[in-house]
Amino acid sequence: MAHVTFQQEYMQIPPITRAYTTACFFTTVAVQLEVISPFQIYYNPDLIFKQYQVWRLVTNFLFFGVFGFNFLFNMIFLYRYCRMLEEGSFRGRTGDFVFMFLLGGTVMCVVGLFVNLVFLGQAFTIMLVYIWSRRNPYIRMSFFGILTFHAPYLPWVLIGFSVMLGNPIIVDVIGIGCGHVYYFLEDVFPEQNGGFKIVHTPRILKYLFDPAPDSDDYVVLPEAERPGGFAWGQGENENPPQEPVAPDDNAQ
Repeated sequence: MAHVTFQQEYMQIPPITRAYTTACFFTTVAVQLEVISPFQIYYNPDLIFKQYQVWRLVTNFLFFGVFGFNFLFNMIFLYRYCRMLEEGSFRGRTGDFVFMFLLGGTVMCVVGLFVNLVFLGQAFTIMLVYIWSRRNPYIRMSFFGILTFHAPYLPWVLIGFSVMLGNPIIVDVIGIGCGHVYYFLEDVFPEQNGGFKIVHTPRILKYLFDPAPDSDDYVVLPEAERPGGFAWGQGENENPPQEPVAPDDNAQ
């Protein structure tokens, strides 16, 4: 078996996931080393629109707090579900994936005008988890090896986990809400009678990010090698049944 270097493994991560998780990691390192201060990067509409500190529209999504359990927890979920989305339903559609980032981030920034939140990265992670879970409804999940349920229940399990830790759930609610807006506009409404596609990715994003039709810019990993490897949200794929199956009682 050929030895795989860290650089080779790193470059196998699809580009958007690689860029976002790397930016989050180095932003946290910079804050930890006091190269920058959280006060320079948090979401502040007054500073953005009155003093034109527009970088805050991006940097507030890159910081999960200093190194610790909360940072590790968010980075694991961000990496795992961002990568599975990019390698799954957005495979070969990087432009659409980038547009989902932009649309979700824009909606969250608008919500942030009315909610006192200074960093929106955790809400963005929950949005990614929500979209993935709705597009993979037949995958069974195991949370810490204790609770077993189908994927669509995962965001609600995370809310319960936040309550157990005494954390405010408003961040999770915003992430679920923004995720549902995208999921409804992209996957639900166009399939309704009289429905039509509302979300259209700008051509410039497709031109910049989508691979050529005959290219294969990254490899989809087999299930056993998917990112994560933890019981936190680890799941196994089930073949969709012919008729809908009611979820397990203990997933209520």
